[in-house]
Amino acid sequence: MKRKVLFICSHNSARSQMAEAFLNLDHGERFEAHSAGVYPGSLLPEVVQAMSEIGIDISGHGVKSVEEFYRRNVPVDYAITVCIQAAEVCPPIPANVDVINWGFDDPSAQKTPEERLEVARRVRGEIRDAIAAWVKDLKEPPEAEKKKKRFGLF
Repeated sequence: MKRKVLFICSHNSARSQMAEAFLNLDHGERFEAHSAGVYPGSLLPEVVQAMSEIGIDISGHGVKSVEEFYRRNVPVDYAITVCIQAAEVCPPIPANVDVINWGFDDPSAQKTPEERLEVARRVRGEIRDAIAAWVKDLKEPPEAEKKKKRFGLF
């Protein structure tokens, strides 16, 4: 059974979208990733470009809100925040979900498209590296623990 992961950031416009794409692409045999924002915005074109430079097309990814996951009661094993702001303002996550807080720079905080693209390229590598390290270090829970965690996120 694949473990379900929800990547959360402020706007679901950059970091969480990249993390979702990387986990599904690099480790899709073990995981099913989704992403959402606390205050959903729109997908940054510079992030789409940075990902396309390495052969990953996220141009069709929709921006989703954490509230959608509340309403749909989506089952999740891990909730991973990828920015400090999301970790601080994210709605409460149930105790049966493992929460991990990562902090990556926000490409949207940059003033020019060139600066946003530069940060997106750097953060793209940082996120992929963080996911690879996390997956490598992750221990498989016993079967009983797997069954216990199959409750919905919200």
